[in-house]
Amino acid sequence: MTTLTPRAAARPSRGAPARPGVTFPRVLAAEWTKLTSVVSNPWLALGTVVAAALTAYGLGLFVRADDGRSGSWVVVSGFLLAQIGFLVLGAGVGTSDHTTGTARVTFTAVPRRQPVLAAQVVVTTVAAAVTAALALGASYLATTGPRAGEAPALDPAVPGTLRVLVGFVGVGVAFALLGLGLGALLRRPADAIVTGIVLTFLLDFFLQGNPGRFTDTVRALLPSAGRRLLEDDAAVAVLDAATYGPQLGPWGGGAVLAAWVVLVLGAAAYRLARHDVR
Repeated sequence: MTTLTPRAAARPSRGAPARPGVTFPRVLAAEWTKLTSVVSNPWLALGTVVAAALTAYGLGLFVRADDGRSGSWVVVSGFLLAQIGFLVLGAGVGTSDHTTGTARVTFTAVPRRQPVLAAQVVVTTVAAAVTAALALGASYLATTGPRAGEAPALDPAVPGTLRVLVGFVGVGVAFALLGLGLGALLRRPADAIVTGIVLTFLLDFFLQGNPGRFTDTVRALLPSAGRRLLEDDAAVAVLDAATYGPQLGPWGGGAVLAAWVVLVLGAAAYRLARHDVR
């Protein structure tokens, strides 16, 4: 019988190197690759930036110094259309595995599933924040003419100006995360996008035309309340004085939006863990 020498026994066997197990950085890298490899996503980001800038420019042309609007509102007014881009971005990330048929492959590779959703939250936050920052910069440049003419100038001394500008990015990220949660929960892009638009725009628009204690209370509890962060202090005071519902202020509206994001993402995580994927 042939015996192995100690040197031969200690020699490592040749073959494929050991591959590391599933780690969050690897899941994060995979989700980022998914996001950036879809050709439509850069175009979506570009369209969101252009829509924000053109809308802000167009609305700025009709704003006069005595309208009660501030220069910060003129710059961020493009969020009216940009919000749809953020919702679509998040919904696309949340539904990507289900629309492409790779859900089973993804969750076979990552059996715990929640790390996938957490990685999607990270990549969506980064993509939405960059898009929102670019949209804010483009809107600032696009409204230079109106703000130098009849529209109010952007004055940092106006209370709430810095909050409005930072809020543009924050609310954009929150809307994208809301779209992500709806996409992961409903698993179909059309369902997620339509639901997001109803929650963030259509319901608020409808209830605004029917003021009352009940309708104004419902409005205060919708994700659209987060857009109060895009109003300066004087505009928020006017809104609170006119409402029959709770007076949230800007930070209260932001808290309502944040609660919606946490609730929808939590529901998506629960369904992801408890139900089958297709």
